[in-house]
Amino acid sequence: METWRKNLYIVWIAQFITMMGMSMIVPFLPFFIRELGVRDEADIARWSGIVFSGPFIVSFFTTPFWGTLGDRFGRKLIMIRAIFGLGIAQVLTSLSQNVYQLFIFRVIQGAISGFIPSALAFVSAETPYERKSYAIGVLQTATSSGQLFGPLFGGVLADLIGYRHIFQLTGLICFLAGFLLIFGVVETKRNNFENKNSELKTLIENYHFAFVDRKIRTGLVLIFLAQITVMIVQPIFALFVEYISGDVKHISTLAGVAFSIASAFTVLSAPFWGKKNDRDVKRFGIRGYKQNLIFSFLGAGISFIIQGISKSIFLVIFSRALFGFFLGGMTPVLYSFVSRNVDENKQGGVMGIASSFTTLSNVIGPGLGGLIAGFWGLRAGFYLSAFLAFVSVVIVMQMGVKK
Repeated sequence: METWRKNLYIVWIAQFITMMGMSMIVPFLPFFIRELGVRDEADIARWSGIVFSGPFIVSFFTTPFWGTLGDRFGRKLIMIRAIFGLGIAQVLTSLSQNVYQLFIFRVIQGAISGFIPSALAFVSAETPYERKSYAIGVLQTATSSGQLFGPLFGGVLADLIGYRHIFQLTGLICFLAGFLLIFGVVETKRNNFENKNSELKTLIENYHFAFVDRKIRTGLVLIFLAQITVMIVQPIFALFVEYISGDVKHISTLAGVAFSIASAFTVLSAPFWGKKNDRDVKRFGIRGYKQNLIFSFLGAGISFIIQGISKSIFLVIFSRALFGFFLGGMTPVLYSFVSRNVDENKQGGVMGIASSFTTLSNVIGPGLGGLIAGFWGLRAGFYLSAFLAFVSVVIVMQMGVKK
């Protein structure tokens, strides 16, 4: 088996079990916040947005820095550092006694983790140029698969053993995944880093390169919009399921099922979108990206409208499945677009910048979603996500058609 393919599969396993652990608790943070003493529903919605955003506030600044260090000292090392940092943060979070401590520990998580962007940079650098869309699409299924099984297990475990033990279990899972990477992954694309500039100067150069290049700049904006459509509804989704379902037993389990269905369809669709995009780009150049992104953003926007008008949990589940299918054609395709336009010696740094735009969405989206829900109700966030998806369609339509 080729080394790049073996690395991809091992990183996939590590990312899958890590995301499964993270997803066992993150969708249910509103319920944990209630357990910590916040009682008013509007306050829960607002605090959910703040706590969701916590790690991303710091990681927006640290992710490009870690990516630059990866280009200099090795992407495998940074990837391993990130996953152990994530595990430590989960153990700390389990010790929270109030919502303020919860926020602080989530911020610490953002400072010392950053596993997904580091894994993305590693796989992007190790994969042959013509297979990047495929590899990034496969890696996306690791996140989606983890987000599929995590809420299912997490919902059941939350009803059985409580949220604190789930944080501790997640920390253990991260440590196990870290050892898998230490002994299983082989780095073949270490740079002969001849640039003697400081990490800060190299980071500034990477930002300049990313923003001067029109293709990369457009890709970064679309990555931001793709992720913010997801994150606006993330902190209030469990509350929305509770709202339309009424007073039912095992609400965490029900919310977990509804949350997971999107990930299930992303898992199924991401390889399809990745292969289709590689094929279309080979035939049509940038037009291949363009047609796939228009279709995906348009479908995602329609699915958010359906979620917003839903009065039945079954319609919510259907619309989440629809959204999951189209999500598989958004984020992986956009990361592939950026990666294809970056020199190998800048992969870690620029992909770190791309990840920081995802992180910026993760900062703004949950806070905005929680704020909107607190003032205008739980449905308003779905309509805003739909609007931003349609804005993304317009931006994609303005992309050039030349190779």
